[in-house]
Amino acid sequence: QVQLVESGGGLVQAGGSLRLSCAASGHTFRGYAMGWFRQAPGKEREFVAAISASGGRTDHTDSVKGRFTISRDGAENTMYLQMNTLKPEDTAVYYCAAKPAPASWFLAVTKGEYDYWGLGTQVTVSS
Repeated sequence: QVQLVESGGGLVQAGGSLRLSCAASGHTFRGYAMGWFRQAPGKEREFVAAISASGGRTDHTDSVKGRFTISRDGAENTMYLQMNTLKPEDTAVYYCAAKPAPASWFLAVTKGEYDYWGLGTQVTVSS
């Protein structure tokens, strides 16, 4: 059983930055495709970014391209989401997710593809 733990959320002013982390408890991320999703109050959980098991492929939703960057550190067994130039509309609970990857280049961009989820970390951006 893969247990994921997010950290790094908080309250920040518009234009500020945060870095979210996702760590696996008692399990390696090796061979897993990973992703970040977010859910704002009253809205569906939406895709933010994904990274392949190899780390060589990434994808970001259009609204965060150029501002957010997903990455992973195999040695530290941790995934990150660097968030710059934050906007009030980025306010949400952010979740990390993992899926055993069928190939090192595989990307999963829909929530239904993922098998494991963290409990989320709150990000609040004030205007």
